[in-house]
Amino acid sequence: MWRGLWILVARAARGPCRPCTRQGSGAPAPGSGATIFALSSGQGRCGIAVIRTSGPASGHALRSLTVPWDLPPARRACLRLLTDPCSGEPLDRALVLWFPGPQSFTGEDCAEFHVHGGPAVVSGVLQALGRVPGLRPAEAGEFTRRAFAHGKLSLTEVEGLADLIHAETEVQRRQALRQLDGELGDLCRGWAETLTKALAHVEAYIDFGEDDNLEDSVLEQADSQVQGLEVALNAHLHDARRGQRLRLGAHVVVTGPPNAGKSSLVNLLSRKPVSIVSPEPGTTRDVLETPVDLAGFPVLLSDTAGLREGQGPVEQEGVRRARERLEQADLILAVLDASDLASPSSCNFLDTVVTPAIAQSHNGNSQRLLLVLNKSDLLLAGDPGLRPELSPHLLMSCLTGEGLDGLLEALRKELTAVCGDPSTGPPLLTRARHKHHLQSCLEALGHYKQAKDVALAAEALRIARGHLACLTSGGGTEEILDIIFRDFCVGK
Repeated sequence: MWRGLWILVARAARGPCRPCTRQGSGAPAPGSGATIFALSSGQGRCGIAVIRTSGPASGHALRSLTVPWDLPPARRACLRLLTDPCSGEPLDRALVLWFPGPQSFTGEDCAEFHVHGGPAVVSGVLQALGRVPGLRPAEAGEFTRRAFAHGKLSLTEVEGLADLIHAETEVQRRQALRQLDGELGDLCRGWAETLTKALAHVEAYIDFGEDDNLEDSVLEQADSQVQGLEVALNAHLHDARRGQRLRLGAHVVVTGPPNAGKSSLVNLLSRKPVSIVSPEPGTTRDVLETPVDLAGFPVLLSDTAGLREGQGPVEQEGVRRARERLEQADLILAVLDASDLASPSSCNFLDTVVTPAIAQSHNGNSQRLLLVLNKSDLLLAGDPGLRPELSPHLLMSCLTGEGLDGLLEALRKELTAVCGDPSTGPPLLTRARHKHHLQSCLEALGHYKQAKDVALAAEALRIARGHLACLTSGGGTEEILDIIFRDFCVGK
C-alpha cells in the first residue's frame, strides 16, 4: 500500500497541477531550489502522523493547504483545516507549525503538518503536497543532509543522529545522544585547534626565523603541542574497538561440552526459544545466533555445538564452526554441568578451552571468559568441587532460574569492559571512519617529527589537521556522505 502511495505522490510531484479553483499567496520564485516533503513519523495506523517540508516553497505549501489562513506565528502550533489546493476538498483538521529559516532543523524554511494517522488521511495530504508547484518527495536522509549542508549538524553529529534512530538498547541510546550533542566533534575541534597553534608557531619560525625578536623556543612549543596530541590520539585509537562494539553489538559465544545446558542458557538470556533443548547429546549442530539486549548492552549471542569428537560428518562440522566462533568471540560463556564435573568431556573442556582462555586473559588478551556452572539444582551440597585455579565461577540453574541475577550482573561488568561505559569518560570512536582519520593524523604527526626541513614539517601539520577536519566535515567527499546518509529513513 505504501509503495503505491509513494508512486502516486511521485507522479503528482512530476506533473503540473491541474487548473486550481483557488490560489495561495507567496508562491516560490521561478528557478528557486526544490522543496522536499515526506512522512516523518512511522508508517501504518497511528494516533498522529507528522508530515514535514523543507525548502523555499514551504511557506507557499502551508498557505496552499490552509487557505484562507496566513502563515501561523513561528514555532507555534495552530489548528487549521487542511484542504486540497486544487479541488478545495477538506482533507483533515490538523495542527500546523511554521519554522522560518535559518532557525529550523535544516536551516531552510520548514513546515509541519500533524495530521490524524489514518492511511487515507496521510495519503491525501501527501498527494496534495505533491500537487503544489516546487515540491517533490524527499529522498532517504535528505532532511538531515540539508541540515549538514547548512551547518546545523557536523558529520559526527549526523552519525550520532543515525545511531540514535537505530538504538535498540539503553547504552546505545546514551552513546548516540552524547555524539549527537557534539562531544566527539568538540573533541576533534579541540585537537584541530592544538594543531593550528603548532602550525602557527612553525610558520612564524619560517617567516621570521632570522628575526632577533622571535623567541628561540617557538619550535619547542610546537613540538610540545604535537607530543601531547600524539598521546591523546593513541589513547583513543587503542580503546579495543569499544565504541564500535557498543554501536554494532558485542559477540558473546556460549560454549561447553554436550548436555551442559548451553541451549537452555541461550533461551533464558534471549527470553525466547532460540535453540532446541533435548537430553540427547549433540542436538545443536550449527551455530545459532540471535541479537539480544543484555543488561542494556547490544549483544549477538551464539549457541554452538557441544565440544567433543563428532559422531558424524554433520556434528564434526558443527564442532569446527563452534571452535571458529570461539576465536571471534569478545566474551565467552563457558558452560559446564555442575553435577558432572568429573566426566571426561567436562575435564577435556576445562583443559582445552577454559584453562588456556584464563591464562591468555592474564597475559593481557582482550578476549574475556565467564565460567558458568549450570544445573546447581542437582547438587546435594553447595560446593561443586571445582579446581581452585578455575575460580571465580558462577553457579546457577537454568531450570529454576536461581543464580540468573548474579550472571546478569557479571555480564554487565564484562560487557562494560568490552564496550565501554557511555555515561563516563571521553567520547568513544564508533565507526571505522573515525579510526581511519585519527590513524592518518597520527601518521602525519610522525612525518612532522621526522622532517629535516621546517617547510616539510609545516606541510605534515597541515595534512594532520586536514584529517581531523574530515572527521566533522567529511572533507567534501560525496561518496563518503552518500554512505553515511543512505542509512537514514525517508522523512529524516
